[in-house]
Amino acid sequence: MVQNFIISILILLFSGVFALVFDQTTEAIKPSVITGDVVSINSTSIVVATKTGEINAAITDKTEFKKVTAENPSIKTAVAATAADIGVGDKLMVTGVMNADGKSLPARAVYLMSKSDIAQKKAKEIEKWRTRGISGTVSAVNAQTNQITIEIKGLMGSTKTVMTPKPEAKFMRYAADSVKWSEAKVSSFSEVAVGDTVRALGDKSADGTSFSAEEVVSGSFPTMAGTIKSIDVELKEVVITDLQTKKDVTVSFADVSLMKRFPAEFAERLTGGGMGQGGQRPAGQGGAPQGNPNAGGNPAGGQGQPGGMRPGGGMGGPRGGIDEMIERFPTITAADLKVGEQIGVLSTKSNGSGKIKAIKLLAGVEPFIRMAQMAAAASGGGRGQGSQVGLSIPGLDGIGTP
Repeated sequence: MVQNFIISILILLFSGVFALVFDQTTEAIKPSVITGDVVSINSTSIVVATKTGEINAAITDKTEFKKVTAENPSIKTAVAATAADIGVGDKLMVTGVMNADGKSLPARAVYLMSKSDIAQKKAKEIEKWRTRGISGTVSAVNAQTNQITIEIKGLMGSTKTVMTPKPEAKFMRYAADSVKWSEAKVSSFSEVAVGDTVRALGDKSADGTSFSAEEVVSGSFPTMAGTIKSIDVELKEVVITDLQTKKDVTVSFADVSLMKRFPAEFAERLTGGGMGQGGQRPAGQGGAPQGNPNAGGNPAGGQGQPGGMRPGGGMGGPRGGIDEMIERFPTITAADLKVGEQIGVLSTKSNGSGKIKAIKLLAGVEPFIRMAQMAAAASGGGRGQGSQVGLSIPGLDGIGTP
């Protein structure tokens, strides 16, 4: 996220001053630039963990040390530093000529960014996107007016906001299999499409119906819900029967970014415990005490509609911290899943192989699926046909803060 982004900036900035560190006239020399986290440091060397493994950077009497800030990671603003300023966990960019072993080099220049400085920068970014950001699903794109309509789902319903990018707005597009900001690519208004998940930073109108965007990041990530048919703990895969298509789908969660379980009583409270319109239970159904996920909530003949639910299944109100709420739920593993239970998945697009890669996986979602099925039945969709009119699992379609 912020750390990878900062390191990328440093590399780009550094390329412009590379000649200041190495003599360009010596064509035989192939200088290297390594970046990573400090694993250990002593008076003679620094061990840096890079994407390709650990590199030992030898400190010599010619090594130059500089420090840059996370707020302004520019070579021009770098200030003199010493080896004593470097600590375990700090981000470093080290230049030098790699030795033949490919695992060590004498450090010619070391650029430091402290982990505390990065943490402060990250906290500010998160707070900025929390207070000035919106996220939701694109419901309409108007190229003529340069506007995007976003449906924002909350715990009590959904609202729509018309987003207008500012003249110098920055667009980014998530990679097909990742919601990491560091892996997003530069994009444009024309790439945003109906159904996309989008997060934007900017200024919201007082009534919340319009939004002026400074930064927009979007991506196309399908969501589905299904019943677990089998679990492979070693491969970190589950086979689910898609509730919509009734087809079996293999879901890999080896690289899942979020895997959580809704606490049973909390999920029941969010859905009204299977209550009908006006907060009343359907006729002829006594129901179970609120908070019991295994009883009640299925109205006879599909009558009624869950409390707080509009036709179409949306849960009204602003998003209001859903993503933050989900983050606080217990993290689960394959061992916590059970055959027969239902899960919701935010995933990569299917390539036709019947296998998808989970980006988010949420368990404990039965109350939300039950609510959607009740709405489908109430609107004439029928419960036995796999219809999921307005399926809305809080936090499933949300994407991470840059």
